[in-house]
Amino acid sequence: MPVWQSIYEELKSENFEIISFAQDTGGEAAAGPIFDAGNVTYTTVIDVNHHISALYNLVNVPSGVWIDEAGKIQRINEGTYAAVHANGAFGTDEYVPIVRDWVAKGADSEYVWDLEQVRANIFQRTPEAEMAQPAFRIGTHYFTLGNDAKAEQYWTMAQELDPTSWNYLRQDLQYEDGGSAGPAWRERRTQIESAGGTYYAPLGIEPAGAANN
Repeated sequence: MPVWQSIYEELKSENFEIISFAQDTGGEAAAGPIFDAGNVTYTTVIDVNHHISALYNLVNVPSGVWIDEAGKIQRINEGTYAAVHANGAFGTDEYVPIVRDWVAKGADSEYVWDLEQVRANIFQRTPEAEMAQPAFRIGTHYFTLGNDAKAEQYWTMAQELDPTSWNYLRQDLQYEDGGSAGPAWRERRTQIESAGGTYYAPLGIEPAGAANN
C-alpha cells in the first residue's frame, strides 16, 4: 500500500483515482489497521461480503480493474502488485509502468484492451459458481453473529461450488490455524503449479514498443 500511495501522489493530478476494496469479512477490525499503517489518502472500502469480487468475477487478490471516465472497463488483471513483493515470491515491477502509460494516453494506450480482450480476461463462472456468492454471504452473516460452525458450513459450500476462487478459500483459512497464507493455502498452490497451472493468471503485457493485440 505505501507503494500504491506513492503512485497515487504522482498521478492524482492527471485525473487518476484509486479505489481499493479490502475483501475481508473481519471488517474494520481486520482491514482498517492495514490501511492506517499504509497512510493511504486514496479511497478505501472494506468489503465484508466480497461484493466487488462478485461484480467483476475476481477470484484472487490483488486484482486490478481499469475503468475510464465513462465507466467502461479497459483492462482487468490479477496479481497486480505495485512492485516486486515478498522477496520476489509474488508480483513484478511490470504493472505500474502500464498504469502510467494508460493515465498519460487514455484510450490511446497500447495497454488498453478492446471489448473482446476484456471479455476473454474476465473469469467466466459456471452455473454452480454463480451460487457460490450467495452461499458465501450466508456464511458471512453467521460469522458476524458469532456462529462459527454455520459460517464454516456455508463457506465450505461456497468453495465447493466455486473451487477456482482463492478469495473464498483464503477468507475461510484466515480464521483457521495457519492463516490465509498457511499450509493449506501452500498445499493447494503447489498442487496447481505442479500440474502446470499458475497462482496468478499472466498479466498479458507485451514487450516494450509492441502493440498489445
